[in-house]
Amino acid sequence: MSARALSFGAIAGAYERFRPGYPEELVDMVMRYAGQPVRTALEIGAGTGKATRLFAARGVAVTATEPDEGMLAELRKTMPPCVRAVRAAFEDLQPGETYGLVYAAAALHWTRPEGRWPRVAALLEPDGVFASCGGPFQLADPALAEAVRAARAPFLESDDIPSPDGTDPSEEMQWPGTELQRFQLFSDVQQSVINRRLTLSAPDYVGHLSTISAYLQLPPSRQEEAYAAIAQVLPETVEIAADITVHLARRRPE
Repeated sequence: MSARALSFGAIAGAYERFRPGYPEELVDMVMRYAGQPVRTALEIGAGTGKATRLFAARGVAVTATEPDEGMLAELRKTMPPCVRAVRAAFEDLQPGETYGLVYAAAALHWTRPEGRWPRVAALLEPDGVFASCGGPFQLADPALAEAVRAARAPFLESDDIPSPDGTDPSEEMQWPGTELQRFQLFSDVQQSVINRRLTLSAPDYVGHLSTISAYLQLPPSRQEEAYAAIAQVLPETVEIAADITVHLARRRPE
């Protein structure tokens, strides 16, 4: 796992405060797709537990894996009794126990591609469900987005994470659905979008930026300069397009 993937622990409190949670619609979508009760789940890259709490609230016994102790410490503050927290990277998980659901919320792109899908399949029960969700967090006003891009330019060319397999954003099927379709271990690959719009204060928007890995790679002084430059072009509140793309697939029986 890259150093960039492990850069969040130092800002775990900000991550919990400024990153939005997930809507109930996400769990509803996964449960409908499963078509049967989901009793156990393994979460890849649980972070501070935003998705963890959502699934646990539905009675799912979640094993929440996370390699960063700082993030796990934040998760444990609000961890329901049905959650077991494990400090481990996805690549370190050993075959053995299987689950009705394996899922990742804005975390799958941090896993290494080598052996990713055979490992997911080995962690799933036959006919078990894999789910991944995530999506960009973008200013809805194009003019404001351009102003922020210009303010950010002296520090960062971009704060986006490109598609891990190079899929063009214009393609109908996006990653990881593109990879799931190529692996015979999985079937019934589906992609859905949960439309979401948020309104943030300018300080909260800058707070959200402080949890994005691209900024965390900058020296601390440059981070603060970037945040100050961006804050200068923001109105009091900003509208955010934060749609969630959900990918679902089913483990083929042996």
